[in-house]
Amino acid sequence: MWRPAAGGGVETVVVHRPRYDDWSLPKGKLDAGENALTAAVREVVEETGLQVVAGRRSLRTRYEVATGPKQVDYWLMRAVGTEQPFVPNHEVDELRWLPVEEAAALVTHEHDRRVVTDLVRDDVPPTPTLLLVRHAKAGSRSDWDGPDDERPLETRGWRQARQLADVLPVFGPCELLSAERVRCRQTLEPLAERTGLPVRSLPELGEEEFSADPQAGLAAIERLLEPREQPGVAVVCSQGGAIPSVLMSLGVRWEGVAGRLHPPAAKGSVWALGGRPGALLADYYRDLGPDPDAPT
Repeated sequence: MWRPAAGGGVETVVVHRPRYDDWSLPKGKLDAGENALTAAVREVVEETGLQVVAGRRSLRTRYEVATGPKQVDYWLMRAVGTEQPFVPNHEVDELRWLPVEEAAALVTHEHDRRVVTDLVRDDVPPTPTLLLVRHAKAGSRSDWDGPDDERPLETRGWRQARQLADVLPVFGPCELLSAERVRCRQTLEPLAERTGLPVRSLPELGEEEFSADPQAGLAAIERLLEPREQPGVAVVCSQGGAIPSVLMSLGVRWEGVAGRLHPPAAKGSVWALGGRPGALLADYYRDLGPDPDAPT
């Protein structure tokens, strides 16, 4: 967790856990069927009472505990809204906002110290300003008799759209934009219902439109990547023929599969983007369903 410090720089939260008598970082465990990102936000809010907006992925730590190896995934989260007085609870009995150096010195464990230090990386921004979504799964083109622009989501696609609506609010959406395809607009409809935001048209990011005028599409992306005064993201739903080209134009390369040239854009997936080429935040979320490590 972080917030801008009054004199410049940032402050971060460290917490004291009475069970272990240590200074650590807010975190917790997955509930049954839960996505890891929503679990992280839920646990942080429960332990601290603070409201947050999710940012970039941070480090993954691994270490041994009495029951065996433990793995923890971290995200940066900016504290937002009016701060409420901290209420001690059975998990956390003290909370401190500290400058990064003081927090790194106070935490008990070296793996926490590495996470605290990662907060002040200056090669990428701490938060995205754009979520680039590939539309969810639509019915087969060969089985659809109408115009392809009107091809709707199938049952699995609606399930993916609802998963997006469950997870993406943690990034603080402030506008929803869609290519002019029914399947793109439908992908954002559950999120629109959840947030109360309208889905507006962004034709430049349609597959055919982008192919015809890539500069117009990239100009729209560059506008949406501009830093925001307040935390939040624009959510844009586009197509598989446009998203990899956009990403490559921004300098995103994919090392997940040997020999693969194009960044992936699976149906229902999300790229969280911020910054600019050369200093670009680009986190890929392949699937926003339940985490494989979540209990069943």
